[in-house]
Amino acid sequence: MYEGSITIDQDLLDLAGILPYEKVQVVNITNGARLETYTIPGERGERTCCLNGAAARLTQVDDRIIVISYAEMTPEEAANHKPKVVIVDENNDPKRIIENSLHGKVYDLEDGNLI
Repeated sequence: MYEGSITIDQDLLDLAGILPYEKVQVVNITNGARLETYTIPGERGERTCCLNGAAARLTQVDDRIIVISYAEMTPEEAANHKPKVVIVDENNDPKRIIENSLHGKVYDLEDGNLI
C-alpha cells in the first residue's frame, strides 16, 4: 500500500528551503482539506505540484493549496526566525518570494503584497 506524498518541482523546494522527504502539511484552500505527508522532489523546471497516493483523494486539479513546513528550534532561534513564503502563479511559476514574512499580516496571493 502506498501511503501518499506530494511531488514538488525541485526548484520550488529549493526556493522554499524544503528538503526532499521532509514532512509537510498541505492545506487545500479550495475545499478546506488538511493533511500531513512528505515531499518527493520533482523534475526541475516542470513546475509539478502533485499529491500522490491516498492524499490525492483530497484534492482536484486546479485546487489552490498551501504547503507548510515546520521546524523545531530553541527560543533564541525562534526569536530571530523569519518564515519564507514562495508565491506561485496558476502554472506553479514563482511570482514572488517573501523572505521575511510578518506574523499576523495578510498577503495578496496574486502579487504577494501586504493587504
